[in-house]
Amino acid sequence: MAHTFDELVAKQRAADEAHARVRQLREAYDPRARARWSGHQTSTWETAWRAWRDLARDVRVAVAEYARAEGRPRHEIETELARAVRPGEPPGPEGRDGGRLP
Repeated sequence: MAHTFDELVAKQRAADEAHARVRQLREAYDPRARARWSGHQTSTWETAWRAWRDLARDVRVAVAEYARAEGRPRHEIETELARAVRPGEPPGPEGRDGGRLP
């Protein structure tokens, strides 16, 4: 499936928002007390984590397809995408985690 760069940006932003929700829930629920989370808390966190995981996977697949269609290395597309989505932050380990799963 062909993707436009704007579609990649939208997908990455959705994955970033889902990741922020996972982090927010983790902080709100206190990860040290995970054994004592209620069933609702566990279900909510797992649902958010799965959504993030699925969106992050969709971004990786879309970037690979886009890079292949453009005849360019994937890392170049990833760098451009990081700059478009998070201007001013260095891509990779020095910047935000780029939606990498825990």
